[in-house]
Amino acid sequence: MVVKQALEALNLNPERVSLGEVQLKETNLSKEQYLHLDKVLIDLGFERIDDQKARLIEAIKNKVIQLIHHSNPSDRKFNWSTILSEELHYEYNYLSNLFSSVVGITLEQYIIRQKIERVKELLFYDELNLSEIANSMGYSSVAHLSGQFKKVTGLTPSELKKSRSIDQQRKPLDGIS
Repeated sequence: MVVKQALEALNLNPERVSLGEVQLKETNLSKEQYLHLDKVLIDLGFERIDDQKARLIEAIKNKVIQLIHHSNPSDRKFNWSTILSEELHYEYNYLSNLFSSVVGITLEQYIIRQKIERVKELLFYDELNLSEIANSMGYSSVAHLSGQFKKVTGLTPSELKKSRSIDQQRKPLDGIS
């Protein structure tokens, strides 16, 4: 509602305003209008995200998903900041700050949640024991994995496995935030 009022005060006509997204009737704003809009939004605690930033967020998510869900398990012990910086050609601090401001959780939290979803999948298939899963996911120990797992899901991996409700607990990869 605050954003809609700010847009109308700038003589812009929002067709739709929802959480994180605005659609204006106007299609071509001048550079001055964008600068003024950016200032008003920042004063309100918001930020306009252009297409380049949105593409960068998607690239971050895709790289994290690829590395966690589709890479060789022996390749999972690496430094996230180095990998993402090298792959996306931006400083990690910029990527991390952008991700947090747009998605609403830190990049580290997103990575942890993706790893936990992969662990749920591995538990569901019941092919590896917890120690093998921890090792394949790059955790230093079963205790570290179990601690993060409980923090995210509210259950230990063993409790989830015993409950046999793993499939109900799993989330689509693009629905994790």
